[in-house]
Amino acid sequence: MIRTITKSLLVFSFVALLGCGGTGGLILTPVENIDAVPLKISELTETEKKNWGHLDLASDTIPGMSVDKAYTEIIKNKKGKKIIVAVLDSGIDLDHEDLDGVLWTNSDEKPGNNKDDDNNGYVDDIHGYNFLGESYNEQLEYVRMLRLNIGDQATLAKAKAKLDEEYTSAQQNKERYEQILQAVKNADTEVKAFLGKETYTKEDVMGMEASTEAMQRNKSILLQMYSFKDSIPEVIEELGDGITYFTEQLNYNLNKDFNGREVVGDDPYDYNDTDYGNGNPNNRVDDESHGTHVAGIIAAERNNGLGANGVANNVEIMSIRAVPNGDEYDKDIARGIRYAVDNGAKIINGSFGKSFSPNAQWVYDAIKYAADNDVLFVHAAGNDGANLDDPANPNYPNDQINNGAEFADNVITVGALDPEYGSELVASYSNYGKINVDVFAPGTDVYSTYPNNEYEYSPGTSMAAPAVSGVAALVWSQYPDLSAKQVKKIILNSGLPVKTKVVLGGDNTKSASLAEISTSGKMVNAYNALIMASKVSNGQLQL
Repeated sequence: MIRTITKSLLVFSFVALLGCGGTGGLILTPVENIDAVPLKISELTETEKKNWGHLDLASDTIPGMSVDKAYTEIIKNKKGKKIIVAVLDSGIDLDHEDLDGVLWTNSDEKPGNNKDDDNNGYVDDIHGYNFLGESYNEQLEYVRMLRLNIGDQATLAKAKAKLDEEYTSAQQNKERYEQILQAVKNADTEVKAFLGKETYTKEDVMGMEASTEAMQRNKSILLQMYSFKDSIPEVIEELGDGITYFTEQLNYNLNKDFNGREVVGDDPYDYNDTDYGNGNPNNRVDDESHGTHVAGIIAAERNNGLGANGVANNVEIMSIRAVPNGDEYDKDIARGIRYAVDNGAKIINGSFGKSFSPNAQWVYDAIKYAADNDVLFVHAAGNDGANLDDPANPNYPNDQINNGAEFADNVITVGALDPEYGSELVASYSNYGKINVDVFAPGTDVYSTYPNNEYEYSPGTSMAAPAVSGVAALVWSQYPDLSAKQVKKIILNSGLPVKTKVVLGGDNTKSASLAEISTSGKMVNAYNALIMASKVSNGQLQL
């Protein structure tokens, strides 16, 4: 599940408010040498906010991936080889002004003739494929399993307990959000009248001499809201988004009687039922923005004067629409991975995940197929603030079973960083795990493309994964002789080591170093990766 990430992160804040529930040439600057007062996101300039993931820790004191430095000092004007990156996600706005020039095009297919011209098994797949047909809203996997009675009794009992808990929580949170929203709206209206102006600032509210108990309460409410957003209209919008999120959970994701797959017409639990979907992987509604945002992080056209710069400069984006507003189906993910491999993708970005996977083997086999064909799979670690090494916190798909040995050497699982160095470097929502998370990358408040030529900030490991996909594309473009296995090792080994203890899951009583919560113990660094890739490519360094 993906598109609810941005909204769900806000939940933690407002519910909390209510009191609920070394090789030569590499950068070796250890983060502990930058222990001056760390910058907060609110202290960054507008330009820094929009580009923080590309900045350099040593020179900017912002924990980016040194992308700009890599372009300035290493890549310069070297184009390299074109790399196809498949975005296995929700639909992408294929007409976006910052993406239309970087789309993969299947030159062997003739658009709109309703024929499979290239005989690859997919009709009219010009820019990718749509495995969801015209569906959009979906249940979570464990809700589908309960509806269809899929799984053994122990699994179904676990699913039932989880549904009972999550449904009750969604109802309660929806009611809380509605209460907060009404209180904020009332306070907003009364403060406007008190100040005699339609727009006001935090300073205006702080300077109010509220003589009545009611106005003191209004002042207190609004000042609390300013800790979340810079303006009250933004708070009201966010609260409205939160209500929409919980409403969609109740109506679709957690609704045992809902069947979003019906319009597609296939049996999603029959892998051999393949006659479904269509060749239009565009987003279906404006709210289906996740895939567009992910694609922009990887490859938004650089330095064209428009809203955002992607990490990679010589890529083509293949759009594979396979993740709905709810949990993805194992069949769609497995077939989507194979489609990407068979049609020339070198990197597959998977910014999705779920806690139940009744046909996980289909996906495992597809990942192995990608590995056999030298294709890298970059996956988001997930946004529960949980230790994935704990068997109680499964996150599918992954590259091993029950914390065992990796069955494929082409998977990078990515956790998320905040734009500030220090104990809060790892995002409070980011999952972690010495076995199950490989590396960390910028994920919070990442600025990228949104449908209809818009741009927005979004947080999540969903944003950290494409940052790494972009670095992988950057490396592979410059050094195309490398293998997927080598690119993976380069990214993990060339990052910046972080020995400082970081808070885990937003719980100040739990902390660890990155080496204790990830395989590499590092944050991704594009500058270092290119230097190491050069040494591996010319035989100076063995991995």
